[in-house]
Amino acid sequence: MFAAYLSVMLVTIAANTFSGGAAVTRFGPVMATLAPAMETAGVPQSWLTFPIGTLKLAGAAGLLLGVLGVPFVGTAAAIGLVLYFVCAAYTHIRVGDYGQTFYLAAGVFLPLAVACLVLQIAAQRV
Repeated sequence: MFAAYLSVMLVTIAANTFSGGAAVTRFGPVMATLAPAMETAGVPQSWLTFPIGTLKLAGAAGLLLGVLGVPFVGTAAAIGLVLYFVCAAYTHIRVGDYGQTFYLAAGVFLPLAVACLVLQIAAQRV
């Protein structure tokens, strides 16, 4: 159980750190895909620093604190990431944008966040 917990948490932390960092710094290779998707969804690029990048980085930091022994912060971070990616998926569904960024948010990041939440809650009960 601990191996699954640690593996999922570390992958999610790494993914959200990269994604949040790429948003904040407007990393070129990521922006090539992200900018058109944001335009289609009606999300201004000024939101890349806050709230998009900042929330992903804060979620990753919270999950890391959860791994390091502050379980309620880890749970709160997992809840925040689940809500963030549900809203991101809804934003794309709302405008009918089913491109690469939608599937990445709904098919990778959201399930990772849900898995973190479930494993974080399970770890607190043990």
